[in-house]
Amino acid sequence: MQAIIFDMDGTLFQTDRILELALDDTFKLLVEMNIWEKEKPTPIDTYRRIMGVPLPVVWENLLPSYSLEVRNAANQIFHEKLINHIKNGNGALYPKVQEALEYLKKRNVDLYIASNGQTPYLRAIVEQYNLTKWITEVFSIDKIESLDKTKLVGEIVKKYSIQHGAVAGDRLSDINAAKGNGLTAIGCRFDFAQEEELAHADLVISSFEELKNILHEKVESN
Repeated sequence: MQAIIFDMDGTLFQTDRILELALDDTFKLLVEMNIWEKEKPTPIDTYRRIMGVPLPVVWENLLPSYSLEVRNAANQIFHEKLINHIKNGNGALYPKVQEALEYLKKRNVDLYIASNGQTPYLRAIVEQYNLTKWITEVFSIDKIESLDKTKLVGEIVKKYSIQHGAVAGDRLSDINAAKGNGLTAIGCRFDFAQEEELAHADLVISSFEELKNILHEKVESN
């Protein structure tokens, strides 16, 4: 395998550990700004269901009856809170992520990240966990006008002339991005994954130890 393109949220990074904290922070501030009613709960369950969609779609779902200006302001606040929680050490990578990345890098597998997260947010995670030791480049959806993850992965494939590889992610957008670019789709059965979406993957893992074992078997068989 020449390359693996990883999703970030719910694949490499345990977004669940800071998601509710940051959303609560955001909606408390919206209450103070008289935008959100104090009695209404933070819509965390809605976010969990749609995790993996581009951010404009997130805020269309979380604040459906609000203006674009309010949604953009909420998104800005949310990302500031997310980054603060990352820098304060409240997040975490999934178990064995760093070991798996090191294992792959030593076997000359080129590693990339393709994420629906915004660039400053992704940069905060990369810096917090020193991922540049293993990751060649991080690609954010905010660089693609269409907000289409299949096209984002296509940019990586084109730039680095990837002929054989995989996309590893927890949601259907990752699986579709793999198949749309002729790559293997590795479904990750982690926090936000849904079984009906994973059913479309070429193979499914439940831990990064499994990813190492799969790659080891491929090397041995070759």
